[in-house]
Amino acid sequence: MSKEAILEAAKQSIIEADEDMAMEALANAEAEGIDPIELLGSGYSAGMKELGDLFGMGEVFLPELIFATEVMKQVTADIESKMDMTSVKSKGTFIIGTVEGDVHDIGKGIVASLVKTNGVEVYDLGREVPAQKFVDAAMEHNAQFVGSSALLTTTMTVQKDIEEALKAAGIRDKVKTLVGGAPVTNRWAEKIGADAYCEDASDTVNFILKWIDEL
Repeated sequence: MSKEAILEAAKQSIIEADEDMAMEALANAEAEGIDPIELLGSGYSAGMKELGDLFGMGEVFLPELIFATEVMKQVTADIESKMDMTSVKSKGTFIIGTVEGDVHDIGKGIVASLVKTNGVEVYDLGREVPAQKFVDAAMEHNAQFVGSSALLTTTMTVQKDIEEALKAAGIRDKVKTLVGGAPVTNRWAEKIGADAYCEDASDTVNFILKWIDEL
């Protein structure tokens, strides 16, 4: 089986959320001696990126994205267990969490997974995260990107608190901030001084990769 065919199978396994196909592609790649990083990047991650774009265009829906993310997690864990991932150079570091007062985290989890599969180190703080914890994590991990999700109009104000806390810590000019969530808009992002409003996971990845290219 050619390398191109294996990479394509890996990509399609994510788009179709087919775990059996994903594991078969992994086994074939090992048999052919394909670099696991290339398999992850040009195969599985390419599939996740395409699926994220389709989700952004409304051509696939949340359940499909969740199933694909689970397959992606399984594949990534399998590859990481067989190699020294510390030798892989990270493109950057991303802090993400759902803001204090908000317990919704499915969308945030998808964003974290999709960003991670694009070679960015991700620290997912979980849900109900106070503004200061975003700042502390950004400083601890020397992060370039800070993303926050708010799914309620009553919790959106925490995103403004994050901006102010970053300024108070003296690191606002060292990070790019991304905000998202159902009630969040581009106008809100501009109002609070965030660098980007992200409608979905694909948006988030595109912004981060664009900024990385500009570094």
